[in-house]
Amino acid sequence: MGKAIAIFNQKGGVGKTTTNINLAACLALKGKKVLILDIDPQGNTTSGVGVSKKDLDLTTHEILIEDDHHPAEAVIPTGVPNLDIMPASVQLAGAEVELINMAGREKRLKMAIDVLKPDYDYIFIDCPPSLGILTINSLTAVDSVLIPIQCEFYALEGVSQLMSTIDIVRTHMNPNLEIEGVILSMFDGRTNLSAQVVEEVKKYFKEKVYTTVIPRNVRLAEAPSHGMPVIQYDPRSTGAQAYMEFAEEFLENEKER
Repeated sequence: MGKAIAIFNQKGGVGKTTTNINLAACLALKGKKVLILDIDPQGNTTSGVGVSKKDLDLTTHEILIEDDHHPAEAVIPTGVPNLDIMPASVQLAGAEVELINMAGREKRLKMAIDVLKPDYDYIFIDCPPSLGILTINSLTAVDSVLIPIQCEFYALEGVSQLMSTIDIVRTHMNPNLEIEGVILSMFDGRTNLSAQVVEEVKKYFKEKVYTTVIPRNVRLAEAPSHGMPVIQYDPRSTGAQAYMEFAEEFLENEKER
């Protein structure tokens, strides 16, 4: 039975999609069977692994809203061995409204993920940067939450709201929801600010913060426009090496658990 993990921070621009694509790809290249589930209407994870959003028959939208599709019908392979994706389309933007009057609306995604779990080691969900019904569906469906935080001035802004949301979901819908860990992104070793942010985040989250830190890296920023994870686009880049280190640390933590 696989493990489902939501990559979530309601702040935009913190590296959610980058982390989703690159951690999933590195784990897949290490032999794990991995599924990315894109539930962000922007669909950046979908295009970031080279899937054209124009050519899709089934997406997370149909699996959430309609009852006549098996979840596996919406899953397609990526260009990375062992890595599949359930893609997103712009129709997801209307899902918040469509789900309002549905019975069990908070658990629609959980039903799909529970069906898919036996086929994968890990399922990663790329959540939208908001606290709407799509995010609640994601947090209700998963075993844990992986939180990316950028090494910038407002890094901890909104973290208390994020933790409050997780507590609400635990209380009402998913009592076993855990914090998988916190990954620091966009680290710039030339600035004191990045080092200060690392210390602040460690004070707040303590042992939940991964030792690996993801640096600012041009190749990492370029890779999505080529529809590739950075480990394929430029395996020698510092961004690729950092995500491979992160994948190794992630797996080591899983063993210890």
